[in-house]
Amino acid sequence: MKKAVLAAALVTMMPVGAALADNDIGCGLGTQLMKGQEGVLFKVLGATTNGTFGNQTFGITSGTLGCSSNGVITAEARRSMFASANLDQLAAEVAAGEGETLETLASLYQIEDADRDAFYALTQRQYDNLFSSADVTTGDVLSALDAAMAEDARLSHYVA
Repeated sequence: MKKAVLAAALVTMMPVGAALADNDIGCGLGTQLMKGQEGVLFKVLGATTNGTFGNQTFGITSGTLGCSSNGVITAEARRSMFASANLDQLAAEVAAGEGETLETLASLYQIEDADRDAFYALTQRQYDNLFSSADVTTGDVLSALDAAMAEDARLSHYVA
């Protein structure tokens, strides 16, 4: 019954022609249903649908639902998955300029030890730009971070 209510709610909230949320919720039925939609509500609905129905595994193994069965998990995808799962903690550590979550993000960017302090200082200086609103997405944060790193002479080669 709950699944039927959720499906009905999803269908009634979608305008005609709608079908995909952005990439930070992954592939699956929920992603396909939320295609073209923006905002946290649609991301939550898409991610919940993907998780509730367990369809990402099916999509990956079958190569359907916007999933690829032969894809490679890129460094960018690993950063996105990590940041998405740890966004609140990451925000706190970026504000402080230190912490294990921020260190892990630096590792995912393959920041060398000699450049770590510069990376931490950059993220701290860019806090307001990285976390620009209460409903900022993981994609927004990482895009802003990539842009800030690209403009930094010491860190630009990590995002080239």
